[in-house]
Amino acid sequence: MLDKKNKIVKEERAVLVGMVHKDQTEPQEQEYLDELAFLAETAGAIAVKRFTQKLSHPDSKTFIGKGKLEEIKKYCQEKYINVLIFDDELSGAQINNIEKATEVKTIDRSDLILDIFARRAKTAQAKAQVELAQYQYILPRLRGMWKHLERLGGGIGTRGPGETEIETDRRIVRDKITLLRKRLAEIDKQAFTQRKDRGEFIRVALVGYTNVGKSTLMTLLSKSDVFAENKLFATLDTTTRKVVFENTPFLLSDTVGFIRKLPHHLVESFKSTLDEVREADILLHVVDISHPLYEEQIGVVNKTLQEIKAFDKPTLTIFNKMDLYEKNIFDEWLDESVKKDILEDLHERWKRETDGNAIFISATEKRNIDQLRKTILEKVSELYKVRYPYKTKFLY
Repeated sequence: MLDKKNKIVKEERAVLVGMVHKDQTEPQEQEYLDELAFLAETAGAIAVKRFTQKLSHPDSKTFIGKGKLEEIKKYCQEKYINVLIFDDELSGAQINNIEKATEVKTIDRSDLILDIFARRAKTAQAKAQVELAQYQYILPRLRGMWKHLERLGGGIGTRGPGETEIETDRRIVRDKITLLRKRLAEIDKQAFTQRKDRGEFIRVALVGYTNVGKSTLMTLLSKSDVFAENKLFATLDTTTRKVVFENTPFLLSDTVGFIRKLPHHLVESFKSTLDEVREADILLHVVDISHPLYEEQIGVVNKTLQEIKAFDKPTLTIFNKMDLYEKNIFDEWLDESVKKDILEDLHERWKRETDGNAIFISATEKRNIDQLRKTILEKVSELYKVRYPYKTKFLY
């Protein structure tokens, strides 16, 4: 692994910690820890071991019980672990107490996601949004966090706002939050002006859980190169392209992916980026149907759309990665007629759930992409007719 100066640095070895409670089964928690491991990998760490504990509610001081904490400490000492990553949000006091007990740097899921966003941010807008979210996350944890970050340098969870030494003054942090909000308001004003200058084009936005294939689909539909990789949050800044299907133009935007337990401050900070979703005329909700928890991911996306007041927009649900879905559920001995019945049941179910607004594709295999283009064209054309009934042709 290379740092910013291309020097070889040691990859961090992480232990993941989750909790099983009355509203969360053990299989569910393992799936959540799978995602946490993917997040850790995206941030540059190796998830070496997982610990889970069954508790009715978290311990107010150390989140998990003292016995489990001692077990984790012993393992960390034996295996040279650099960082503990908890799947749930911790308070500053809990972080402090866990670090004192284990002598290992401790972060939570929100801190990990913020770290990834800090790595991925490229534009001035994205950097300011992430910095604001980091300060908002840190402010209520000042008593524990500053000492934690000052004592444990480098690596995941220490990519804090700014490059100077970490301030210990709440007033300074609040001042920085105010300053960042003003800066983002100016950027938002400029972005709003740019969006207004796009004219009378219908706007279509790709939305979905992170890593479901939105950027790959964007490349296919817009025939332009858009960055895509098999890591979470590959896209932070919204990419917008003009697309023309059969002489009908529209604007297509690829937006930041959503995720379970997305930090509230991050949603708030990325308001201006998410305006692209709010101001869209049509949403293309991309779903990774091969994922074992794809229905839960649909729920996470819908909940986030409700939070940003974009849930009631015309939406086409695109079930992507059908090739992987079939590979996962079909074995070589399964009769072709049975496979056909299973797929028909799947299609019929989601056609009912979405009032007919569902389509099943594989972006990597380019399966059913022509039908997808046709469906998008129909929806865009219908909106043009409603919005501009007196126009006989479109300007592009």
